Amino acid sequence: MQITSEGVKVGHPDIVADTIAANIIARILDEEKKAGMDINTMPHCGLEVFLGKGFCIVGGEVATKIYVDIEKSLRQTVLSLGYNDAAVGLNGHSMGVFNAIIPQSPNINMGTRAELGKYKEIGAGDQGIMYGFACDETPELLPLTYVLVNRMMREFEDCGNPIFAPDGKGQVTVNYNKQGKPTGVAKVLMSNAIDYRHVAEDEEIEETAKKIAFDCMGEWVNEKTEFLFNPTGEWQAVHSCSAADSGVTGRKLVCQLYGGYPGAQLGGGAVVNKSPEKVDCSAVFGSRYAAKNIVASGLATKCSVQLAYAIGVAKPMSIYVNTFGTGVMPDENLSSIVEKVFDFTPRGMIERFGLLSGDIYRKISKVLFMGDYAWEETDMVEKLKREVEDKK
Repeated sequence: MQITSEGVKVGHPDIVADTIAANIIARILDEEKKAGMDINTMPHCGLEVFLGKGFCIVGGEVATKIYVDIEKSLRQTVLSLGYNDAAVGLNGHSMGVFNAIIPQSPNINMGTRAELGKYKEIGAGDQGIMYGFACDETPELLPLTYVLVNRMMREFEDCGNPIFAPDGKGQVTVNYNKQGKPTGVAKVLMSNAIDYRHVAEDEEIEETAKKIAFDCMGEWVNEKTEFLFNPTGEWQAVHSCSAADSGVTGRKLVCQLYGGYPGAQLGGGAVVNKSPEKVDCSAVFGSRYAAKNIVASGLATKCSVQLAYAIGVAKPMSIYVNTFGTGVMPDENLSSIVEKVFDFTPRGMIERFGLLSGDIYRKISKVLFMGDYAWEETDMVEKLKREVEDKK
């Protein structure tokens, strides 16, 4: 049996769009913090970004009392990702910018401010269904395919070799035995735009790419592992990013959320382009936090947690735990324990995970998990174990 996960570099146009939105929200949070922001006076943002050939549109809704130079933030983001010349598909200095941001709807704002809302609490910024996932395949308690393909993306971003332009994506296929355990990498696919201004006449680009890819996967690759690079035969950087393809916020959710691993479902919408009262953002981390702690506690080897919300209401409408038959107790019992142990309200998740930090938004635009994040901690293990003992 083989399973594949896909990953993308931060220079992929869809992730560029995500990063533009995340950095605008980060700057708003930074400025609001200077003005004395707390959780009850936090800004509310939902941004969408579209990249086309040589231009960018940013729209959506924002409720804030401070001023942020949207165009300046947008251009700085694009330049920071390496897009400073048309030769690599996009130039942050000269690209066109259209700002279509509007004030947040007062009806939505009413539901997310405790003093205004029907229930006098910070309610969910929208309805939606979010999923968190964990499994025991790696120390990070994430699928091996997801870990390896993201490791490869970060290596290509950070390798320092200018022949590899910012735009790129890849896939990693892993062999699994009859017991469902990974045994090694079968195939690696890497597609990366090439900046021929920096390529030496005799340079073996595919061999250079293969070394970067295989070195970061360690013992999981061997002489039988297949490697495929730029399978069309050519990808010139001048025909990359928005010079060749549009970029839209939220279009790479499968890559960001567990890499398409079977059993790790998707819900909600884009994550990094919203302020955290919107559960598309915060509940993605809350559900992951719960699933990871369940697996870390030995209560299951694989776990999915579903959270469902109504707009303006703080507590989830429902909580569903699925351990795929690997749990030490029935899933319905574990669901009731999870509801008791974890605080899945927007206020609870914002405070627990520090989601009013601009720095958090700058980090999650690159990778949602595997980082030094509060939702990746396993500090609820003992509490979960005590609750399970009490249930027996």
